[in-house]
Amino acid sequence: MENYVIKQARLINEQRVDILVENGIIQDIAEHIESSYETVNFYDDYVSAGWIDIHTHCFDKFEIYGDQPDLIGYPHGVCTVVDAGTAGSDTIDEFYQQALSAKTRVYSLLNISSPGIYAQDELADLNRLNKEAILKSCQKYPDFIVGLKARMSKSVLGDSGNQPLVFAKEMQKLVNLPIMVHIGTAPSVLEDVVDMLDKDDIITHIFNPKDNGIVKNRDLKACVFKAKEKGILLDVGHGTDSFSFEVAKIAFDKNVHVDIISSDIYFRNRLNGPVYNLVTTMNKLLYIGYMLEEVINAVTKNAAKALHFNNLGEIAIGKIADFTVFKMCSKDIKLMDSTHLEVKSHYYIQPTHTIVKNQLYQLEEEKS
Repeated sequence: MENYVIKQARLINEQRVDILVENGIIQDIAEHIESSYETVNFYDDYVSAGWIDIHTHCFDKFEIYGDQPDLIGYPHGVCTVVDAGTAGSDTIDEFYQQALSAKTRVYSLLNISSPGIYAQDELADLNRLNKEAILKSCQKYPDFIVGLKARMSKSVLGDSGNQPLVFAKEMQKLVNLPIMVHIGTAPSVLEDVVDMLDKDDIITHIFNPKDNGIVKNRDLKACVFKAKEKGILLDVGHGTDSFSFEVAKIAFDKNVHVDIISSDIYFRNRLNGPVYNLVTTMNKLLYIGYMLEEVINAVTKNAAKALHFNNLGEIAIGKIADFTVFKMCSKDIKLMDSTHLEVKSHYYIQPTHTIVKNQLYQLEEEKS
């Protein structure tokens, strides 16, 4: 699959184009392309750039969180998975070696705690914040480590307060990488997190139903609008406990939409729900009222831009030829959020094929 033409690909804007790929790179896009290469045709299915899940846990060293890239990636329409801080500077070597054998593309957000998420409270001991170790890791793996991760909630921080985020922002200046900040139970207080972050920093778990979330008295907190004004990126980060239909709908009705859709998937919520896979989270945003193009952009070009993946996320000449092929289904499916609220949706995305690392995979039907 290094050299081929996708014939009459149906893009999300309903345009039909031929896509010429040579050596795994998109070389031409036109109404009709004549070529001696192998051709593939997905007929009435949509073709998008390969989906990117920027918040996963796919390093399986620790029992608390973890999974394997190829159990959450290409079989579910996801071409690229980013592990969100399971590994720290003490464990990044092992994760990198594991990632090399994956069929799915794998990257890492480095946990600012040296061991990573070896336990729930990895940031409770400030001695685990090691500046030199982080610098060394980022220098050693410049094409693998694509950002930093700080989990700013009570169960993680203990009595550390906002000091880990202060440290993370200092490190960000040194390594010049994006930063993702997990919000949950206070402390750290959401208003403080927003004040400390800058344009293009990422807040994840944005639709969590906790008191320290974005909603108070069924209305959005003022700091949410401040975050949008500052250009802070909002990420779903569904996870086991961090997605509420009610919170998402309140934000939607106030015209506060997420920039990025991610799953926060690991083995337990993959097997037992409510996450299962990235596309289930995408379908929940469709149910809320997001348009299809907005949902696809949130897992392609927006995700790529957030983590500076310059060669991914778009069907454009010169980009890596990763593709997700999907169909739109009009039948009832059940969707459940983190509060166990179950809804019935009548319109959903179903991935059918992925092309990643020059391999074409036909997918089994997803089960939500």
